[in-house]
Amino acid sequence: MLRIPLRVGGLVIVNDVFLITREEQLAALALRHKLPTIFQSRDSVVAGGLMSYGGSASDAYRQAGVYTGRVLKGEKPADLPVQRSAKVELVINLKTAKMLGLTFPITLLGRADEVIE
Repeated sequence: MLRIPLRVGGLVIVNDVFLITREEQLAALALRHKLPTIFQSRDSVVAGGLMSYGGSASDAYRQAGVYTGRVLKGEKPADLPVQRSAKVELVINLKTAKMLGLTFPITLLGRADEVIE
C-alpha cells in the first residue's frame, strides 16, 4: 500500500489552558517549521505568532466588571443575562509574516485592529 505523507499548510490554535501557557513555545515551533499559525489571542501574536482573530480580552474584562458591579448593587447573578464578547480583534504580526515569506493584502492590513511590525 502506497502511503502519501500529509502536508500541513497551517495551524489554527484555539484557546485552551494547556495551550495558553505555552503560547511562546507554540509560536516559536510554528516559525521554526515555517508553518503559518492563527491563534485566538493577541498575546500569542505578540509572542511571535502570525495572526489572531478572537474575542477582545479587554472587552471581556470590562463585561466582568459590569457584572460585578451589578451583583454588588444587589442583583441576583441568576437574573443576569448571559453575554458574549461582541468585539473581536484581528492582530497581524508582519515580522513573522516576513520570516515566513508571506504578504498580506493592504485591504486586510487596513481592517486589522493591530499590526505588529
